[in-house]
Amino acid sequence: MMPAAGHRMKRRDFVVVLAAAALVWPRGGQAQQTAMPLIGFLHGSAPVGQYQSYVAAFLAGLGEEGFERGRNLAVEYRWAEGEYERVPALAAELLARKPALIVAYGPPNLLRAAIDAIPPKMPVVFGTGGDPVAAGIVASLGRPGGNATGIANRTNTLDIKRLELLRDLLPEARVIGMVLNPKNSDAAEVTKAAQDGARTLGRQLVVAGASTPEQLDEAFAAVLGQGAGAVLMGSDTFLNAHGDRIIALAARHRLPTMYNGRASVERGGLISYGANFADMYRLVGAYAGKVLHGTKPADLPVVQPTRFELLLNLNTAKALGLAIPPAILARTDEIIE
Repeated sequence: MMPAAGHRMKRRDFVVVLAAAALVWPRGGQAQQTAMPLIGFLHGSAPVGQYQSYVAAFLAGLGEEGFERGRNLAVEYRWAEGEYERVPALAAELLARKPALIVAYGPPNLLRAAIDAIPPKMPVVFGTGGDPVAAGIVASLGRPGGNATGIANRTNTLDIKRLELLRDLLPEARVIGMVLNPKNSDAAEVTKAAQDGARTLGRQLVVAGASTPEQLDEAFAAVLGQGAGAVLMGSDTFLNAHGDRIIALAARHRLPTMYNGRASVERGGLISYGANFADMYRLVGAYAGKVLHGTKPADLPVVQPTRFELLLNLNTAKALGLAIPPAILARTDEIIE
């Protein structure tokens, strides 16, 4: 097992992720006072690991708009736990609680299933790593139209940059493995784009799918068997929920692995490049607060992140016996050691 993340050396200022310890985790239905608006929160993942701090960030965003859970707001949570086919039933459970709006977080197919399951006049605030325009969720990013708006992280579009970083980190790795969730509607498009990108970098990409915890073990064994010298993890709520298992598999197989966000590196993963997810959840919460105040989703443009961060865990690099090239160190925003 790789050493746990320890002291952090920061190179620039960052948004501080709210500590999970500050979160009183919602486990079941909570009493709803009639005077309180209710948010139905539907997520594609499971309430474990980094998602505790992400929910805290979501609640903090609501706080920026004057809403505090338990004082003037109620929140009811439902988690698909990677089984996206459960979304219509989970949405129906939330609708039975008569929410003022629905917050949905996950890949485009989850959002599509949620929106199809709710009344067309019900406001929806979403968070996704996919393309909400291509999925027909909004008419455009600037003018969403309809009843939905939110945050589009589009983290999959960063895979080419992640592959480039892996090439620079491990120039001897001619084969790179990619593990993704085939249940994610973006999987085919992401695979093609990553394969094209790998070819332009002079690398071969071998891909394995995983949509259950056990299949993660099989996926790592599969890419290793095909000669992979490094791994790129796909961006997906199911994969993020099982970050600890993935980090352990990377350590067991001694495979340098690239992740999509800081949480994995803070927990012992080697390297990540992407937006600050906690900040995205805070923005979703703030948008939900604006809608509760009466703003129509159609009048709120879909937000995309403009700043991305590169994190590196030196303890993990040492455990793998990696010498980090000076060019990578110079580009790193935050080093954990």
